[in-house]
Amino acid sequence: MNEKNFMSSDDIRLKFSQAMSAMYQKEVPLYTDLIELVDDVNELVMQQQPDIKQQLINTGELERLAAERHGAIRVGTAQELNTMRRLFAVMGMHPVGYYDLTPAGVPVHSTAFRALSTESLNISPFRVFTSLLRLELIEDEALRNQAKQALAKRNIFTDRVVELIECFEEQGGLSQQGEEFVLEALETFRWHESSPISKELYDQLLSQHGLIADIVGFKGPHINHLTPRTLDIDLVQKGMSQRNIPPKDIIEGPPRRQCPILLRQTSFKALEEAVNFTGDEGSTVAGTHTARFGEIEQRGVALTPKGRVLYDQLLNAARSQLGATPNATNADEYYQLLSQTFEAFPDDYHSMHEQGLAYFYYQVNEAMIDKASSHQAMDELISNGVLRIEPIVYEDFLPVSAAGIFHSNLKDAQQGGYRESSNQDDFEKALGAPVHDELELYRMMQERSKEYCIEYLKKQASK
Repeated sequence: MNEKNFMSSDDIRLKFSQAMSAMYQKEVPLYTDLIELVDDVNELVMQQQPDIKQQLINTGELERLAAERHGAIRVGTAQELNTMRRLFAVMGMHPVGYYDLTPAGVPVHSTAFRALSTESLNISPFRVFTSLLRLELIEDEALRNQAKQALAKRNIFTDRVVELIECFEEQGGLSQQGEEFVLEALETFRWHESSPISKELYDQLLSQHGLIADIVGFKGPHINHLTPRTLDIDLVQKGMSQRNIPPKDIIEGPPRRQCPILLRQTSFKALEEAVNFTGDEGSTVAGTHTARFGEIEQRGVALTPKGRVLYDQLLNAARSQLGATPNATNADEYYQLLSQTFEAFPDDYHSMHEQGLAYFYYQVNEAMIDKASSHQAMDELISNGVLRIEPIVYEDFLPVSAAGIFHSNLKDAQQGGYRESSNQDDFEKALGAPVHDELELYRMMQERSKEYCIEYLKKQASK
């Protein structure tokens, strides 16, 4: 088959993310209200702060802003994770980063499936944070075996989507079948009101951890949230209360800043939904399950290894000074401590760039190009205005923030960590591939933009 007949993976990903959003709006109507609120806030911010809008234009992010989503799923077995990797590959999404949530008391380790290049991300920045259950953390051996048996009986993928994945792998792409793939893949993420396990087993799993019950208790890894991107998460947090959308108590991540860094997240609290559990002789037993919620994120500049070390130090310092888990009763104190400790982190892009704390695109300022000369260093070109720096948006996640979201929406007060250590090797073995180093991806983005500017200026100088 001629390669030109294939749908691009970027287009398949875009269509899938749109279909996923439409499905989730039908399943969780409050999510529609959340999107409307975020759209209103984003429009207001761009009206009041045109420099932010210009920044989005410069980095190619403006058109993707309204469509930006990330989702989260949880799978139960290595086989499910491996096939999920193959499914996402059809959409040009690859595993980036390794996240161990066990130190925060969440029995999973995770990766984020997303596109890798700036160009592909700007076409569709859809990401899926994907967690694998660590069954070995269920201390009760009998219960652990019951969970294994329940997971072994289910098949979370349709036969047809597996055929299409194999077709993609054999041909190197999908043609008109890409449309069918979107519909078939969507079934894996659909909510099911019936559970294949008994209410008794569900309750036992719930007593171990809410997330274990969420993974084992259903026919598939229903999408448990979709996340729009806002330009001002504090306004959204305030707006949720005003629109009768119940927000979680704490915004996760760094404090409010003039120049946002990494990722800030909040959500509306998880819904309690009716579920029919499996009873004797084909009967059902009524119950409820709490897991699905609506999350919001505000993304800032990606930090270098040096910047990440400083971020971790400051975040840990604030939490240590608080001496408790951030919650509704100590939220104001926590935000104040965050603001105080993060005074040590520069809050302007040029300082972050000069100190090597964050990653930036280099872009030529055509209006100032006559001031360029071949012998000037990058810093001099920037100070002269020949080059401008624009923040490379952080496309990934933060384990402490993810754990905070999970805890608040699973009604799980446990905050202590599990004894078992991080195990990236086991995760990658289950995945069937190594994960990409997100920091190296950002470094390469910055380096490519630098090389382009240097070559462009050389060509201009030779004219």
